[in-house]
Amino acid sequence: MEASTTVNKMLAGNKIFVPTYQRAYSWDTEFDKSKTQKHVNVFLTDLEDYNKSSASTPYYFGHFLFEEKSESNFGVIDGQQRLTTIVIFLSALFSKLKSIRTLTENEEVLFENMIKRKSNYIFSTVDYDNQLFKDYVIDQTKKNKNGLETESARRIVNAFDFFTKALTDKYEVYLSKMLKTVNEASCSTHPVKNESEAIQMFIFQNNRGKKPSNLEIIKAQFMFNVHLYGGDEKDSLIDEIKNRFEKIYKSISSIEYKIDEDDVLVYTLRVHFNSLWESNAIDKINKLLSENNPIPFIKSFTNSLAVSFEHLTTFFGKDERENIEIHSLITLGGFATAIPFVIKAYSFGLQTKEICKICSSMEAMVLRHRLIGTRAELTSRINDVYQKFTSEQPDVKPIVDRIEWMKNIPNDSWWWAYWNKNELEKAIQGGMHHSTAKFLLWKYENHLENQGKNGYSLTRFDNIESPELEHIAPQTPTNGEPIAAGYCEYDEEFRNQYIDCLGNYLLLSKSHNCSVGNKPFSEKRNSYNHLGQQREIQKMTAESEIWDKEKISLRKDKIVKFILENF
Repeated sequence: MEASTTVNKMLAGNKIFVPTYQRAYSWDTEFDKSKTQKHVNVFLTDLEDYNKSSASTPYYFGHFLFEEKSESNFGVIDGQQRLTTIVIFLSALFSKLKSIRTLTENEEVLFENMIKRKSNYIFSTVDYDNQLFKDYVIDQTKKNKNGLETESARRIVNAFDFFTKALTDKYEVYLSKMLKTVNEASCSTHPVKNESEAIQMFIFQNNRGKKPSNLEIIKAQFMFNVHLYGGDEKDSLIDEIKNRFEKIYKSISSIEYKIDEDDVLVYTLRVHFNSLWESNAIDKINKLLSENNPIPFIKSFTNSLAVSFEHLTTFFGKDERENIEIHSLITLGGFATAIPFVIKAYSFGLQTKEICKICSSMEAMVLRHRLIGTRAELTSRINDVYQKFTSEQPDVKPIVDRIEWMKNIPNDSWWWAYWNKNELEKAIQGGMHHSTAKFLLWKYENHLENQGKNGYSLTRFDNIESPELEHIAPQTPTNGEPIAAGYCEYDEEFRNQYIDCLGNYLLLSKSHNCSVGNKPFSEKRNSYNHLGQQREIQKMTAESEIWDKEKISLRKDKIVKFILENF
């Protein structure tokens, strides 16, 4: 493989694969033209812009780093996202050309060089996505989107569908020019036979350009240190790290929209060292790697990482779907303080009902922390119960008791009283972030629906169609005549204290919200017949279809009472 080459020459005669311990396909696609373009969109736009220009030099696809496993067999260490996208695009391009006419002899050669020669696939992605990649992208025998187990698989399908759709109405001249551009595009490659050298180069060049995630850097540093200090067990340790990261990246692909991988790295640090104060993963780990023998730490922490991702895959997956307490905490968000407790609980083998108790307690603290906005440090107040939560004492009761105590402590205990009910009550009198208000109104909705019913199944937040926050009395009244529209006068007090408060907020679907806008109250009221809180508005105004300060205050008091009793 030449240092300076073309995409065609880089692929021709070689087999290139993504090692299983590397990240799966992570480029996103945006199908809505009105929204900001994603990686795959930019890939196509850049090629089209190049073809429209009068450039005399070949298109440049950048640098690729490979580990040479054997003759003509290379694992891509750096550049796999670009390379995967190139192959996806070429497959869609050849497919479109074949639908127009028979490929020329030269085009057949290009297809065999860059896509597939008989039964030999030129490029393979990570093992767990590779069959889908072959079936959907290369052979195109799979025509549906069933059975996509990972986010990376969904991204592969989306990229291929995007390119296929983009090429649908293109003529032969466009297609031929695109093929020529990609075929002749230049790139630089650096194949190395020594895995240690490949890892070292990965660290070197990524610390001087756009950095990968902290998790990727840590993985590379672990493998490099094992190469340096692994001794007789080097090969088995490398295999162990690869196997663990294969599982980690598969986990990431299923939960990455719920939690950031670098956050999980920090949470794992807090579990591994049993302290919520741990924060800077790179600095901490680099310090430990600089010690005389880093191998024991590498082995134990890599295992801790794999365990964390395994448990969080269950937490954000099956358990979130089946347990409203977990779903509720995840819906609220801002759960960084809770996750180390959760990872510990799973590691100790606690039953799901115990994990749900942690989630419910932590939800109350997260909500208070967000609403009250205190500068008081939560970590300093719960780190001791966290440290005592061990495999020898896996009891969640001290955690729940501490939080209940903090919620109810008297005001005169100034250092602890930041999160008590008095402070919470003060914080929920006025406006708040819309996402928090939606969360509280969802909880209130379940409260209303559950009244007088036995065995009522609580409604999940994601079962509400595109939930949005409606101002019952609109921020801007119809035609500037609020009284005629069924509201009270928009005086200074009303604007400052009533417009943005829980009593005037209502949960409804996006389409419903768009349809009512700032219409007169009677029209809004007639449409309020879906959720329990909407029907509550109808009951409150049955005798007088007017929405004023009195009604808003009455409703706010009811919601505040519910929050104080339940949080």
